[in-house]
Amino acid sequence: MSHAGGLLNPPNVLTLGRMAAVPLLVILLLFDGPTASLWAAIVFALASLTDWLDGYLARKWDIVTVLGKFLDPLADKLLVMAALIMMIPMGRVPAWAVFVILAREISITGLRSIASAEGIVIAASPLGKYKTIFQVVAIIGLLLHYDYFWFFGVEWNLLQVNMHNVGTFFFAVALVLTIWSGLDYLLKFFKVIAK
Repeated sequence: MSHAGGLLNPPNVLTLGRMAAVPLLVILLLFDGPTASLWAAIVFALASLTDWLDGYLARKWDIVTVLGKFLDPLADKLLVMAALIMMIPMGRVPAWAVFVILAREISITGLRSIASAEGIVIAASPLGKYKTIFQVVAIIGLLLHYDYFWFFGVEWNLLQVNMHNVGTFFFAVALVLTIWSGLDYLLKFFKVIAK
């Protein structure tokens, strides 16, 4: 584990930037309409990109800090939950589904803490990565919400797409993956603890 660059190394700065994007996202979602929704989607998409980038830089430069290990998943959860919770009163996501996602995240974080305290490492499943990808795509679609015109083909034809429907489809898949990956981790945890 390298501590190059101290606590404020580039990956940690990107993680802190992702956390700083959360209040901006919340403020944008206080306003309704296509413009605020578009900006909210842009902020969320850029913040989500920093999640990939900070991990890539940390691995490439071998900069891994205890603070980074703590802040990175926290920043991800804050960003996702802020977007989902703010969209409940807007009628873009059902409250029960947000509760399921929140319950899964809190439960798995708790189990990871217990496992870590016991010196047990439970390998991350690819399901978790797929869950995150589908969640991000779903949230971007739900944030955009309105009908947008997209250009396609060599003749630049216009295609009108309802982004709420796109987001809802990906959200349904993300919800299934959230439950599935949560149960998968739970089974792995109890198998390891039982040994």
